[in-house]
Amino acid sequence: MFRRRDVRAEFTGEPVDEAVLGRVLAAAHAAPSVGMTQPWDFLLIRDRDTRRQFSDHVRHERDVFAATLEGEEAERFSRIKIDGVMESSLSVVVTYDASRGGRAVLGRHAIADAGLYSVCLAIQNLWLAATAEDLGVGWVSFYREPFLSGLLHIPDGIRPVAWLCLGPVSELREIPDLERHGWRARTPLEEFVHTETW
Repeated sequence: MFRRRDVRAEFTGEPVDEAVLGRVLAAAHAAPSVGMTQPWDFLLIRDRDTRRQFSDHVRHERDVFAATLEGEEAERFSRIKIDGVMESSLSVVVTYDASRGGRAVLGRHAIADAGLYSVCLAIQNLWLAATAEDLGVGWVSFYREPFLSGLLHIPDGIRPVAWLCLGPVSELREIPDLERHGWRARTPLEEFVHTETW
């Protein structure tokens, strides 16, 4: 858990062994899910043209965000690599199907987002399993969902939750990128623990 990193620049581009990929996806699929709905799907993206189109979209969205920054913040951000779409071996897009399990999903009646939380648990399982297999994972968040849905022909009603870059890496950095580049520092656990009430 403590070795896990959001990888961007360290991908080697070497292929992922199919048996290893199978174990990583099996770990993701073993995640707990509300009402046992398993509301996720995993799209494996190897095609370079598809990845190039997505990479171009990500670069555009990076520029949109960069335009909102000024001064030191803008300068810090300019040094941060935000994705490894073209450098990684493949990408895994994880989606959420809110209709999975039917109308009456046990455990979702009071918390509408419980299915989305389940997908995030699958992503975390995937990430930890990949780390255990000495693979890197990078979650790309600079994209618009409608663009990604159109690019991958994702059906209406299915939400893309994560574009994950996956593959062998030269190293997993000791210090996370955002911390290393001075974007944000990790806050001690004690500041987040409350007893009985807030």
